Amino acid sequence: MLRLDTRFLKGFPKALKVYEKDLLEARERLLAKNKAPGAMLGWMGLPEDTETLREIRRYREAHPWVEDYVLLGIGGSALGPKALEAAFNESGVRFHYVDHVEPEPVRKLLRTLDPRKTLVNAISKSGATAETLAALLIFLNWLQKSLGEGWRRHLVLTTDPQRGALRALAEREGLRTFAIPENVGGRYSVLSPVGLLPLAFAGADLEALLMGARKANELALAPLEQSLPLQTALLQHLHRHLPVTVFMVYSERLKHLPSWFVQLHDESLGKQDREGNRVGTTAVPALGPADQHAQVQLFREGPLDKLIVLVVPERAAEDLPLPEVAGLEAEAGYLFGKGLFALLKAEAEATYRALAEAGQRVYTLYLSEVSPYAVGWLLQHLMWQTAFLGELWGVNAFDQPGVELGKRLTFALLGRPGYGEEG
Repeated sequence: MLRLDTRFLKGFPKALKVYEKDLLEARERLLAKNKAPGAMLGWMGLPEDTETLREIRRYREAHPWVEDYVLLGIGGSALGPKALEAAFNESGVRFHYVDHVEPEPVRKLLRTLDPRKTLVNAISKSGATAETLAALLIFLNWLQKSLGEGWRRHLVLTTDPQRGALRALAEREGLRTFAIPENVGGRYSVLSPVGLLPLAFAGADLEALLMGARKANELALAPLEQSLPLQTALLQHLHRHLPVTVFMVYSERLKHLPSWFVQLHDESLGKQDREGNRVGTTAVPALGPADQHAQVQLFREGPLDKLIVLVVPERAAEDLPLPEVAGLEAEAGYLFGKGLFALLKAEAEATYRALAEAGQRVYTLYLSEVSPYAVGWLLQHLMWQTAFLGELWGVNAFDQPGVELGKRLTFALLGRPGYGEEG
């Protein structure tokens, strides 16, 4: 389950009543767009897509030979799968992410792979993502040279259902594809085949993941006093004057989740509103307890310009006891007989209290445990939170106009036809 703790934000219950009308109207505006063309709200229904889940399971069962899974993608095509695979990979399949364009790591990876036991998954909804296309050129050439006519079995494409370069390649070569629904954007696509296909090869419990996401859907539509997404959206809204939102996760298994949240938050909300005002807060990733030794000094005694969100598991799936060791009684005796998770939980609580005492605005989301159900719930919760914030802040949370200029300039510098300099 997911539980919200606002004990150090004393005025929040009153604010919830004051802003009730604004929050409910924001939800109504969002839901009213659901049927509109181009609204990009298809992520809401992904947890119900059992047919795609069955297709993915059948594909996994037909490929028992895979030992290395290479994911070619960037941004929303890689951050979600990477976060979830790191948390729940129990299959023994090794995962590799080519989400960059630095040549040396790619060369090193190619030298370590056996093409006969490797599956390459290229992910790009548009089919025009330069980084993904560049990686695909390299790995397609590698597969063809290594495997001859058998290369097709080792490449799967996740892309738009009808258009784009990857779709055209698949139709020309008879490649297996999985579709990203037209009304689902990249940073909202983790519960589509973008995330579910890699997770199937990781051996994760996909049904539990989607079941947790369905719980988030239920609460998003619940009355305000039960609607966690509306409540955390209000917390973000009340602190929009603070330029920084820290997202700090107390789980090594979820170490990549803050990076996924950074893209979701920043790319969705950092925009100009309807009046032309620049809005948005800057999300900063942090990992506990490691960043207690790196960033918390700044968080505690630096500028009071942050809203800090802690994500803390409440129990371990399997704890590890701390044994007594002779000669270490003076320094470590207080740890003897306790579990390793007790130290993790104590450090999270200590950070929570220390930040609040220093005057930083902070709240905690507690996960019952780091499980597919709880994490699926958290992911969908954060997507709802972001969508509600878009309505509260007067921006479209589902486009990214600021990203497009960089893409056009890159294409022009590389000589792509139609993207030359003007004037």
